[in-house]
Amino acid sequence: MRLRHVIATVTAGLAAVTTLTAAGPAAAPPTGSASNPSASHACSPRVSLDRFSDALDKTTYDGTFVGNFSALAVDRDGSLAALADRSFLFGLDAKTLAPRSAVHLADENGADLDSEGLVIDGDGTRLVTSETEPSIRRYSRDGRILDRLPVPSSLLVAPAGRATANQTFEGLTLLPGGHTLLASMEEPIAGDDPGLVRFQTWTRTKGGHFRLGAQYAYRIDPGLGVPEVQATPDGRLLVLERGFTAGVGNTVRLYLADPRHATDTSGIENLTGQRGVRPVGKTLLADLAACPSLGATTRQPQPNPLLDNIEGMTITGRDRTGRLTVLLVSDDNQNPAQTTRFYYLRVRA
Repeated sequence: MRLRHVIATVTAGLAAVTTLTAAGPAAAPPTGSASNPSASHACSPRVSLDRFSDALDKTTYDGTFVGNFSALAVDRDGSLAALADRSFLFGLDAKTLAPRSAVHLADENGADLDSEGLVIDGDGTRLVTSETEPSIRRYSRDGRILDRLPVPSSLLVAPAGRATANQTFEGLTLLPGGHTLLASMEEPIAGDDPGLVRFQTWTRTKGGHFRLGAQYAYRIDPGLGVPEVQATPDGRLLVLERGFTAGVGNTVRLYLADPRHATDTSGIENLTGQRGVRPVGKTLLADLAACPSLGATTRQPQPNPLLDNIEGMTITGRDRTGRLTVLLVSDDNQNPAQTTRFYYLRVRA
């Protein structure tokens, strides 16, 4: 999706990694089974990078452009689902990333979505956000609309609500147990503190639908927004924060956040420094500019040539040491200067 320009801090020498032995841009991705990755692959004490893959960059499948990826999920058969923000959902081989299917998604009138967030529910149906309204719809595997979730009026795009177009539901995740769905707004709504975004939840009803639940405030770093959020097995959240500065490149940070003691802000009209409001707590896991470049190349200025417009994330499992195996993907915006890149991380949460 479109990024506003922000001011990023660039630390000299982050990309100066010359002693690593790793796969190049088109290398086959790892299986995620190796343990104790080399310390030289560390992005921080808690995050390491196994490798990356550019195998799908500027490719097509059955006549459809493969890219514009905004979200990832693990399907029930172990394959990957990759959501493109141009209204397509791709099925990918988990090991090779080779596309297996491409399903077109549409709204009730047949119009394309600005599809950004993805959850595969326990029954195999797909919950997909669109930034257009914003909205969350449930789809069958073949792309039929099965349900549509309610959205608080304040989170709708102005003039219907207080949200800004293209800055709404970017992230979507289902918390452990499958009873609570959470969507992250990318940027603040009008009337709120410019440093606070809202995380909206829904709770599952006995009939399998979702009704509105609690809402939380999450404080973003200056100039950044939230493109993705994923629940960890213990109910905390991995949160991506991201920004872009023309002539400098992307800032991408990975946080561990805990909403379990945050204040429910669903009844608070404006978040402007009220006493007694506790936002979601967060801890920095890694600034991805500090990751080893592993031989990556870039077509535009970046603080680290590894970086691009990282927008999708899913947890694929655990390694033998208990680290979460996490897969990220960048949205190339179908732009020759950008790259569709998959990143294989290990995260000690």
